[in-house]
Amino acid sequence: MSVRVQPITRDEHLAFVTARPSASHTQLPSWGAVKPDWRAESLGWFDGGGQLVGVGLVLLRPLPGPRLPGLPRYLAYLPEGPLIDWQEPGLERLLEPMLAHLRRRGAFAVRMGPPVVVRRWSADAVKAAIADPAARRLRDVRATSYEPRAGQVADSLRRMGWRQSEASGEDGFAAGQPRYVFQVPFAGRSLEDIHNGLNQQWRRNIKKAEKAGVKVVRGDLEDLPAFHELYCETAERDRFIPRPLPYFQRMWSALTAEHPDRMRLYLAHHDGEVLAAATMLTVGDHVWYSYGASTARRREVQPSSAVQWRMMTDAHELGAAVYDLRGITDTLEESSHLLGLLRFKVGTGGEAVEYLGEWDYPLNRLLYKALNLYLARR
Repeated sequence: MSVRVQPITRDEHLAFVTARPSASHTQLPSWGAVKPDWRAESLGWFDGGGQLVGVGLVLLRPLPGPRLPGLPRYLAYLPEGPLIDWQEPGLERLLEPMLAHLRRRGAFAVRMGPPVVVRRWSADAVKAAIADPAARRLRDVRATSYEPRAGQVADSLRRMGWRQSEASGEDGFAAGQPRYVFQVPFAGRSLEDIHNGLNQQWRRNIKKAEKAGVKVVRGDLEDLPAFHELYCETAERDRFIPRPLPYFQRMWSALTAEHPDRMRLYLAHHDGEVLAAATMLTVGDHVWYSYGASTARRREVQPSSAVQWRMMTDAHELGAAVYDLRGITDTLEESSHLLGLLRFKVGTGGEAVEYLGEWDYPLNRLLYKALNLYLARR
């Protein structure tokens, strides 16, 4: 049966997402307002009977440099999407109409991130890999479980001409979402079960924070500057480029306008000072620890642990099936400054999860090649 892809309203888009148990926050119609350098469009997939069977938020970004008349000019990006039936045996039926629509919109290439899990590693498996001097990358370590359908999806994409992208960031023109994440399964577990699943160091740190009198409170829009100050300190300490304060203000305004509890801000106070803060996002039964920040001062009172446990407690109360700590490094090298973050997340007792990654489809091969050369020289 034929499928057509066409623009839909934000309300239609949101209604479809709301009816699903889970979807990435980067596929919400509100996410387009967070990315002002991109032009956002909500797309709908309709079957032969006119039924809406899929949606996607596509972000369109123009090529750098002067526009040439008659040439396609946009990179079309669907972060962690589209939200279609990835178990569909004939993916061409769903993806080819999308490519045709985006070609008409002036796209020279399409990048998407299928929300398809490939494999999982238990916390014990990851800890053993970190301790093994022969293990260099998580991808080379035997997984605890595999999703057989993922390989079929990847094979289908390759046959259609899609290419796996190695893009790993959103700096400048590059686009990317993490391929490896760390998640704590909450479904069917009591809060006591989740607490008992934390390693000894995590439980000890939570107790230290309680004894020290650390208080975690919910913040609001006016508390974002305090969060951002800590976030910039964290960026300098952990060697990454921080996002500007207006980014978080846009994020707060856009997401909470769509749903008042979509985004939360938590701040850990001790002796009248904010020592740590974090943002939490919720879509359906999936909860994300989005951004975290802390000062190097008074780390002995464990404010970050207090924030994490409060968020996990609230996520459980909200009925979360998954508490997602987002990206982790694939490298297991001791020299990597990101290994400490992986160890921190492994302490939750959850699991490392690999997704299918991001895939590119060049609609204009010359411009696509030129873009990759431009990015390689930056």
